[in-house]
Amino acid sequence: MSQTLLIVDDEGGIVDMLKAYFSPQYQVLTACSGQEAIQKAERQPDLILLDINMPGMDGMAVCQTIRAHVACPILFLTARVESADQIMGFQAGADDYIVKPFDLDELAARVAAHLRREQRRNRPRAVRFFGACAVDYSARTVTLQGEAVPLSRREFDILELLSLNPGQVFDRERIYESVWGIDGEGSSDTVMEHIRKIRAKLARHTLHNYIETVWGCGYRWNG
Repeated sequence: MSQTLLIVDDEGGIVDMLKAYFSPQYQVLTACSGQEAIQKAERQPDLILLDINMPGMDGMAVCQTIRAHVACPILFLTARVESADQIMGFQAGADDYIVKPFDLDELAARVAAHLRREQRRNRPRAVRFFGACAVDYSARTVTLQGEAVPLSRREFDILELLSLNPGQVFDRERIYESVWGIDGEGSSDTVMEHIRKIRAKLARHTLHNYIETVWGCGYRWNG
């Protein structure tokens, strides 16, 4: 489903221009007054382009009214460039300022950047960083020095178990039961082979030994 923009401006020509420009990529809601903007904001758009200088209820008042109930980015469209006005806008809850007259492509880039930031912020992630190593448990990915380390499902399961318990020693039998289950048809020797493969893959990107062997005991994560 495409994301939704709410465009608010009392100048119909600007509203029509922005709607035509953004409609191919986004769902577009429009409003030509502060009161109408508040009503349309109830539909929880993904981003609001809000003119400040409107008769009656201006953009500042709209932003102050809806900010506690609308979490999306609010970008002010304004001819005001004084720093005092910008400070007032940010205090009212604005996320960015677009100064009129504006370039449409630059405006689109700003809109896209704010939407991407919101997607990253709202995406559920469970990530841990171990130096240059990042383990994303939600996406089940590992990166080292910014480069992806391809792991099989079982390899990631082992790395996940160890990295979630750094410093704790796991013997082969416990790793096998945790990853394959007590009804697994293999043996704990399988763990040794998988750990060998994990180490080899990590070693292509770093000299650090993330999985240490504790002789006679098992393995532990050395983050």
